[in-house]
Amino acid sequence: MTMTTTQRILDLAAATPASHGEDLVLLLSEANELYQQGLHRSVAARLGGLATAELMFAADTAGMPCDASQDRDEVILLLALAEWEMTSAAMAYAEMAEDAARRGVCLIPED
Repeated sequence: MTMTTTQRILDLAAATPASHGEDLVLLLSEANELYQQGLHRSVAARLGGLATAELMFAADTAGMPCDASQDRDEVILLLALAEWEMTSAAMAYAEMAEDAARRGVCLIPED
C-alpha cells in the first residue's frame, strides 16, 4: 500500500508531541518537504493551461489578489497556496510547525 503525502504528513504530525531536539527537526524537515511538494502539485498541473488573465481572476476570486507585475508562475503559486492551505495535510503541518516553534525548534537557521 502506497502512503500519500497527506497520510505521511498526518503521521509526522502525530509523532511531533513525543519528539524533541534533533528528532523534532527531522520530522519538521520531512513534513516541510512534503508540504512544498503538495503545494506545487495541488494546482500547477490543473491550471497550467489557463490564460494569465483567467489565472489572475481565479486568484482574486480565491482571495489572493495579484497585480499585473506578477508573472504566470507567481499567480499559479498564489492559487496553489489558497487551495493547499485548506487541506488536512497543510493544516496538520501548520499545527506541527507551531508546536515545534513553541518549543524553540524552527527550520530557519539563526543568524
